[in-house]
Amino acid sequence: MFDNLSQYWLEFITIASVHLLAVASPGPDFAIVLKHSISFGRRAAIVTSIGVGMAILIHVAYSLLGIGILIKTTPLLFQIFSYVAAAYLLYIGWGALKSPAPSKAGELQPEQAVQVISDGKAFAVGFLTNGLNPKATLFFLSIFAVAVAPDTPDLIKLGYGLYLAVATGIWFCVLSLFLSSKKVAGFIGENGYWFDRIMGVVLILLAIKLVMPV
Repeated sequence: MFDNLSQYWLEFITIASVHLLAVASPGPDFAIVLKHSISFGRRAAIVTSIGVGMAILIHVAYSLLGIGILIKTTPLLFQIFSYVAAAYLLYIGWGALKSPAPSKAGELQPEQAVQVISDGKAFAVGFLTNGLNPKATLFFLSIFAVAVAPDTPDLIKLGYGLYLAVATGIWFCVLSLFLSSKKVAGFIGENGYWFDRIMGVVLILLAIKLVMPV
């Protein structure tokens, strides 16, 4: 079954290329990693990024099991899923909108002004943000249906899925490192709460987009 692995390289390159374009596009994952980087710092953003990457395995699992086909072909079920995802984005977006300004501007050092979030919560937010994204559902269903041949072994498909999860996590971890670098953090400075509020607006707009008819 695996005598000629070279035939799967074209599939892999296709998947990797499409995934790179998709993961680099602004969306809920990007917004939440940016928000956590600004609000909670580098560690929280990296843990959130790992959560986003791990959630990819959920999409891969139901794509391989065929459960995703049911979601895609049952409008009511997919609509309910979209509303749940939108409600979650509204929740975290509203929380970001309420980000308070520093009580005395200029008196707090950037590291003192950063809020605190547990690793578990940061991971959960990243995991749920990606896992509840119906656009990610459609993306993985499409990519496994179009780019992957029906006779490709499940073990090879699983390998594709593991790559997508790791690549996603690495991408957002690198983004986290960039956003929490001294120059970027210095640029944000004591106006970070405005960036937080902007991300709140972005998340709310994304939630609205999820439930708006196409």
